[in-house]
Parts: sequence; C-alpha cells; structure tokens
Amino acid sequence: MRRLSTSALTPGMVVAEDVYTYNNQLIFPKGLILTDKAITRMEFYSILYIRVEEDSAIPEEAEAVPSYSDKLKATPQFKHFKKVFEDDIDSFKTAINDVISKGAPLNTDRLLSQTMDLISNNTSYVNIFDMLHNMRQYDDSTYVHCVNVALICNVLARWLRMSEADIKTATMCGLLHDIGKLMIPDDIIKKPGKLTTQEYRTVQKHCQEGYKILGATSLDIHIKNSALMHHERCDGTGYPYGLTGERIDAYAKMVSIADVYDAMTSARIYRGPLCPFVVISVFENEGLQKYDTHFIMTFLENIVNTYLLNRVRLSNGIEGDIIYINRNHLSSPTIKCGNQYIDLSSRPDIHIEEII
Repeated sequence: MRRLSTSALTPGMVVAEDVYTYNNQLIFPKGLILTDKAITRMEFYSILYIRVEEDSAIPEEAEAVPSYSDKLKATPQFKHFKKVFEDDIDSFKTAINDVISKGAPLNTDRLLSQTMDLISNNTSYVNIFDMLHNMRQYDDSTYVHCVNVALICNVLARWLRMSEADIKTATMCGLLHDIGKLMIPDDIIKKPGKLTTQEYRTVQKHCQEGYKILGATSLDIHIKNSALMHHERCDGTGYPYGLTGERIDAYAKMVSIADVYDAMTSARIYRGPLCPFVVISVFENEGLQKYDTHFIMTFLENIVNTYLLNRVRLSNGIEGDIIYINRNHLSSPTIKCGNQYIDLSSRPDIHIEEII
C-alpha cells in the first residue's frame, strides 16, 4: 500500500485501510473504490492523508474539450484578475513571512487594500467565484488559500448585508485565518508514513498557533477568534475545543464556510475545479447541522442563484439550461433540455456534472 495526500487521490483508487475523522467516526471502509464525491467528502472532513492499494490505477487523462472554464480564461477580465491576484499573493507572502521570521509589524491596512483591489476590479461579486474556480492551477499553498478565503468572506458578508466596516473585518478574518499553518513543521506535513495520533494533534494546533501569532497585535478580536475557531462546528464536531453554537465567534462561522468551500472547489490532477453543484450537494447532505443556519443558507442560495439560466451538462450526458431553483434541494434545480424538463430533485440518479 502507499500513503497519499487527499489532493493526490483520483477516482478508481482503492482504500487500503479504514478512514476515520478526527473524532474517530468511520467515513470510508477498507476496500472502498474512490469516486469524485468520496474524495470531496475527505476534504470536507479535513482528512489530510489516506493509504491506497499499490495497484490503484491513475485513470488516463480524458481528451480535452473546450469548456466554460476555457472560455472565461480567454477574456480580458480574467487576464486582468489573474495579474492582480498574482501580485497580491506575492505581496501577502512577503508580508506574512516577515512577520513570522523577522517579527515585523503586520501592516493590515496594506494587506486589506491589496485584497480589496481584487473585488473593486470586478463590478459583479458573482464574478469572483468564477475567477477563483479558474485560478486552481496554483499550488494550494497557505498563501493562495488565505487570499481565496478572504475574497469569499468578503462576498458572503455583502450577501449578509453587513456594514462596510464589518465587510472589511470579515475579509481580514479570511486573510489571516490560516496563518498558524506556517508554524507546523514540514516533517509532519510532508511525512511519507502514517501520521501518529500526536502528529495529527500537532496539525490541529495550527488554530492555536494562529491565535498566538495574532494575539499580541491590536487586531480586532474577531480576526483573532477566526484563526482560533475556524475549524469549530456548530454541532460540536470541530476542533480544537469542540465548541458549539453561540460559543463560536460569528466571523469564525463565516470563515469556516469559506474555508471548506475553497478546499472542495480546488482542482485535482485528474479534473478542473469541482462543479459548484457537487459542492452544494455535499453541504446540503452533510453540513447543514455543522454551520450557522443563516450563514450557510445565505451562502448556498446566493451561489445557486448565480447559475440560473446557465447551460449545464448532466451526468447522463444530456445538456440543458437551469430554469428553476428548488429551495428545498438547492443542488437539484429543474433543467430545460429542448422540450423536456428534468426536475433533478425527483431524479436522484442524475446530477449536474459540469457548467458549460
């Protein structure tokens, strides 16, 4: 058997040993053949590594066809966003490394201004999600992930109709939420063998490490709490303290949604960014009890509404247009395919595979 990071898994691989969450809940048994959705579930539960059978094959790369992603990447708007995004990442990385290695002061005004530029250059906030879905060729480093989460938090705060001051706070919460990961030793993160229980606990300590780094600053308490609590869940299944409901900072609850959404929509070696409707399905089926009801429903309803009238390809190969959003099953809208109407909420055997 061999040990692989979750990001290196591909459909068709065979699980070599039982896979458990941090709370010792079995989510996949030994011998399971991985599917796209199964891999996504592991990211949802923050599983870093699993063991697969040695003879697990990597599927041959499918023939490339023009897609929605290809069309978007060819637009001047995307090219401009890409340049500003890259500049922001470089600046953010330098600033954070100076804080960690040199004890330099954290210039939050500058960091916030650079990140806000990515928003101001896109008049439609919906475009931010399209842009991020197509920036996934970047290595999923802490720096890139933090900027992504900051942008998602910014848009979510606007959907929640928060004040401009609170929107800026939410953006900074996302930007600095994972700063503690830079304190986790590489020999644990990149260990070739199975992580011990103690090593898993060390990885989880990035929350406390982040709070420790930010604790000595004059930053808003919500920003500090978001670093500490972004892996907490409303049903008490999170970490590091297993907090529930009202004990979790409201801004940390927002960051937790943005954090998981960004992780699940990251590209993998065998595909482009995961279809938003697959992500929404996972949230609906496994996450509604874990997140603040108002926050998660606001997020999901707005994400889904941005794709109304978009053309999609279904898992049975049929193409059509989204014409109706089912509020009780957000991941299963009604699709108009020629003269045929398919209500996906009544067809569990079919799902949206791709936006085209």
